[in-house]
Amino acid sequence: MAEFRLPPNSRIRKGKHFAARAGATNTRRFAVYRYDPDSGENPRLDTYDVELDSCGPMVLDALIKIKNEIDPTLTFRRSCREGICGSCAMNIDGGNSLACTWAIADVKGDVKIYPLPHMAVVKDLVPDLSNFYAQYASIKPWLQTQSPPPPDRERLQSKEDQEKINEPAACILCACCSTACPSYWWNSDRFLGPAALLAAYRWLVDSRDEATGDRLDIVDDSFKLYRCHTIMNCTQTCPKGLNPAQAIAETKKMLATRRQ
Repeated sequence: MAEFRLPPNSRIRKGKHFAARAGATNTRRFAVYRYDPDSGENPRLDTYDVELDSCGPMVLDALIKIKNEIDPTLTFRRSCREGICGSCAMNIDGGNSLACTWAIADVKGDVKIYPLPHMAVVKDLVPDLSNFYAQYASIKPWLQTQSPPPPDRERLQSKEDQEKINEPAACILCACCSTACPSYWWNSDRFLGPAALLAAYRWLVDSRDEATGDRLDIVDDSFKLYRCHTIMNCTQTCPKGLNPAQAIAETKKMLATRRQ
């Protein structure tokens, strides 16, 4: 996996250290970004020595152990713990991924954990996803049709057509791809980003949808779509193994064909 380092920030100060109990042997140190907007203080990096003998194998297990047993003030999102919901997306050891699917054993040295990069932080490891979700909503992620539905069955499609939407429909909106994209870092107010564009492509290739022209009009913009420079960070970091970069390229092809 490619490595995405957060930009150097001298304002992140050294925080508290929480040592393991005396006599503990099998421990790992976790360096965790902490920020409380209500405190008025700059962000800090707290370190926790976690006993692995009483901890699950994933980074999320360690965070839950820290919150439950060491420091209840630590704030992060999590839900399914199965790599399905995307809630626990964060920057771990320099890469964006899901804490519930990232094994502690796969990290060498201290486990460094930050919120997803280049986003406003609500608190600690929780980024503000308001703009991200608004961009997703802007591509109208639902089936649009003009013809009436069949009276006695669902709208059907062939297996071949269904397979076209299998991969893009598997996106869990964790935001790992968009927050790994330099173009999104600098233009997130206008560039839709890999996640929203992958979602747009999912409907563009759905044989049941009848709004292809309108959907192409939405993304046909020098910033919304064409700020993608095929850096490929999005595809390399996707925890579900999806390929947003290819979906964006295919969308550009569709627009080029329409102009001919």
